[in-house]
Amino acid sequence: MGLLYLGTPLTWDEAKQYADHVREHGITQFLHTWDRVKDRCGDELLWGDEVEYMVVTFDDEEKNAKLSLRQTEILAKLSQVVGDLTDDDTPALMTVPTFHPEYGRYMLESTPGSPYTGSIPDLLSVETNMHYRRTLARKHLKANEIPFTFTSFPRLGTHGVFTEPHFSSDDAKSSHSLFLPEEITNPHARFPTLTANIRSRRGSKVAINLPIFIDERTPRPFVDPTIPWQRSIYPEDPEAKNGAALIDHIYMDAMGFGMGCCCLQLTFQSCNVDEARRMYDALVPVGPIMLALTAASPAWRGYLADVDCRWNVIAGSVDDRTPEERGLKPSKDNYIIPKSRYDSVDLYISNDWTNKPGYNDALAPYNKGIFQRLRNHGIDEILAKHIAHLFIRDPLVIFSETINQDDIVSNDHFENIQSTNWQTLRFKPPPPNSPIGWRVEFRSMEVQMTDFENAAFAVFIVLLSRAILAFNLNFYIPISKVDQNMARAQSRDAARSGKFYFRKDVLPPGHETLTISPPSCSGSCSPVEGAPMKEKLLRNCFPPIPRPSHMDDGPIEDEYEEMTVEEIFVGKGSKFPGLLGVVEAYIDTLDVDEEDRLQISKYLDFVRRRAIGSLQTPATWIRNFVRSHPSYNRDSVVSQEINYDLMVAVDEIERGVRHVPELLPEDYTPNNGYHSKPDSPV
Repeated sequence: MGLLYLGTPLTWDEAKQYADHVREHGITQFLHTWDRVKDRCGDELLWGDEVEYMVVTFDDEEKNAKLSLRQTEILAKLSQVVGDLTDDDTPALMTVPTFHPEYGRYMLESTPGSPYTGSIPDLLSVETNMHYRRTLARKHLKANEIPFTFTSFPRLGTHGVFTEPHFSSDDAKSSHSLFLPEEITNPHARFPTLTANIRSRRGSKVAINLPIFIDERTPRPFVDPTIPWQRSIYPEDPEAKNGAALIDHIYMDAMGFGMGCCCLQLTFQSCNVDEARRMYDALVPVGPIMLALTAASPAWRGYLADVDCRWNVIAGSVDDRTPEERGLKPSKDNYIIPKSRYDSVDLYISNDWTNKPGYNDALAPYNKGIFQRLRNHGIDEILAKHIAHLFIRDPLVIFSETINQDDIVSNDHFENIQSTNWQTLRFKPPPPNSPIGWRVEFRSMEVQMTDFENAAFAVFIVLLSRAILAFNLNFYIPISKVDQNMARAQSRDAARSGKFYFRKDVLPPGHETLTISPPSCSGSCSPVEGAPMKEKLLRNCFPPIPRPSHMDDGPIEDEYEEMTVEEIFVGKGSKFPGLLGVVEAYIDTLDVDEEDRLQISKYLDFVRRRAIGSLQTPATWIRNFVRSHPSYNRDSVVSQEINYDLMVAVDEIERGVRHVPELLPEDYTPNNGYHSKPDSPV
């Protein structure tokens, strides 16, 4: 969630007066950063994960699993604990982790204490690191509290008791929600202000509607009997009955339903700004595919939904667009913003020749004044349009104490808008006065129930990112097709039964096989007789290939086709070896011993089995658990008892007590500390 200021937040009526001020100075801050680091080059691969947990408390007598609202107390305890630890107290190759607050008062976020490097031992320490963080958190909770890596709590916002302690939604003064109490939100001023200002700017409460899963006894039409249709406390209370709540849908009306979800995110440092832009673009088409493969959220507000993922819920939960911007009312300049500020990427940003103008085929309005200012400063058109597109948004939270800043040493105004454009990827300039370089954040994945799964996907994505650079792979498809893939990825059972647009030929022009860019060894390579030099480290700084002098550009429509998830991962045709194929080929270029290769293979085999459908997604497993529960009435309802048994089962799965071969490999056990042998000095 980043740094939280202490200060006086402005209401929306106060804040909107400073919107242009924040935009103007945010761009000034970006330009100072650009001038300082645009030529920075040679940064090594450093990367990290962010794992979010929800803390659940168990009432065994009432058979009720509830969200524990003790975030402040828990974080204070964990801060004290980690403050007393030294790196000598942690498992090998690990530094003291950090824990952070999140939007929901029941949530925790954890990150490694220091970034992973490109070493194989670091790559294979991820699961141990995640396990250590979970264990550390669990050790300092109450006996009946458990930290879960679980995407969406199935009974958040139900009519019954779903938090500990219990509060009424009648006092939801920031969200005005019919379902969520004020106390569900982190008490730091940023979060209730963000909630209230989104509602105020929008001119109504947010309105999220997920299609309900129609089972044998689901009422048709489904009109939710748990909505307090007649409540009359806040001005927006009639919205539900006036059309905001759709028939045959699960209706949600507050930011907490989306920002109260948990996810898994990864951030990579790049060699330089151009490599970061190439990496950003390459991962854009991968985002929807990984969303489908990690699908883990089929239950919302006490009902089974006919979707498997969180994405549209979060997009709706922070949708601050006015009716005019959503195209629901005419505006004098007909200015429409097609998406919420939380949604999939709108523009590719690389200035590489492989990024054809035709790929950016979706409507992406941008601030023309800011665009021209950036161009006048020497920023190329593609990157200028990306920044100017982000800056069509208003700043939502402004603290009176931070209105006037030193634009040379601060980037807070830039980050105010940059960090509230929540997209599938985020392009991250270096912070002021920091050794950190240009970075890319991968944001689409749903968090998994176990550290093994989360580590497997983290390892896969970091290896894929290196393979893309090493082999100069081209994953470009039109942004409009990426948008369609995002919609398809959320469908029920999309990983097994869905089809997605993907590029047919990912190899560089004229290449029939995967060929690595010439390495710059610098002591990180080892010679193997009769074979190319093998590298000891995952690295940055792979040179892009120049455009061939003679190249026939056919229609963009011929460059992609619909594929199953299995085909995307295991390959289709001679020009597309599949994502796993390129990762395996990249591993072959590394100096990895047999034991470490075996551990990497366990992760990749898990990803392969999820992709081919022999292992279920968490969403499918959860749906099947609910529907096979003895007390399920085939009416789409996830009752208090079902939810309790579900959370008990998930805890047992994570601890290795419950055997679920349909979800996890037969030999799954919680990580007890696999360690690669440390690299010898080079």
